Amino acid sequence: MVSSLPHPTTAAGRDGLAALLARPEKAVVALDFDGTLAEIVPDPEQARAHPGAVPALSALAPHLAAVVVVTGRPAGVAVRYGGFAGVPGLDHLVVLGHYGAERWDAVSGTVQAAAPHPGVAAVRAELPGFLDRVGAWPGTWIEEKGRAVAVHTRRAEDPQGAFEALKGPLGDLAARHGLVLEPGRMVLELRPPGMDKGVALADFLRETGAGSVLYAGDDLGDLPAYAAVEKLRSDGTPGLLVCSAAESAAVPDLAARADLTVPGPAAVVGLLAGLAEALTEGEGAGQGA
Repeated sequence: MVSSLPHPTTAAGRDGLAALLARPEKAVVALDFDGTLAEIVPDPEQARAHPGAVPALSALAPHLAAVVVVTGRPAGVAVRYGGFAGVPGLDHLVVLGHYGAERWDAVSGTVQAAAPHPGVAAVRAELPGFLDRVGAWPGTWIEEKGRAVAVHTRRAEDPQGAFEALKGPLGDLAARHGLVLEPGRMVLELRPPGMDKGVALADFLRETGAGSVLYAGDDLGDLPAYAAVEKLRSDGTPGLLVCSAAESAAVPDLAARADLTVPGPAAVVGLLAGLAEALTEGEGAGQGA
């Protein structure tokens, strides 16, 4: 294993990394956006990919079968905030937005999407009055996500208290309109069922015929993607699970299942750059042999 790369703590993770390095042309690197490629910020509209993310990805992507960003954000928003469009080396990048309900690919530069769930529009209309009635704490605010709606508590005086107080009522509201509630770090998202990163990732990996996969995420919404990689590993496809600890500590449920934990987006970018360097060196050694 290349000495400059971090060492996974599990045997399965080490096998996944070794498979990626041995046959990169069959490998897929899949990445969450917020907290993984971009720092978590109080206002999600101000989130941007780490400055080193695009250079690292553009150096790494030509060695791989595919690079895919899997996010709860609208695909077009992730592309803009990531700066992914029109980048040499990223001409085959795919962004799966809204947990796979939307797809942007660099080849066409367009977003393909299924019809929106009618429950989202109903919740969108009801939510402001609903939050008033349940006594939402000052500082709680609504994020419009197109095919989903999210309630943030990060700006509240007691963010965790507001989060816990709203989880039950918002779960009931989501169920009444045929939606599901997805908790994250100080955010509660109401979205259609059947949309999760595990489904999106598994479908994409089948499409590409991946021989190995690296998935990096930072929050509870990434657990289904972890489960998809674990299922692949049980079926014989190597995989590496990376946890981005974007704040003072990793999300415990995610960190417990990760093969490798790194301290936030800067370290994720460092891992991607290290992989690109290792693969470039490996190609050079192969040509010189």
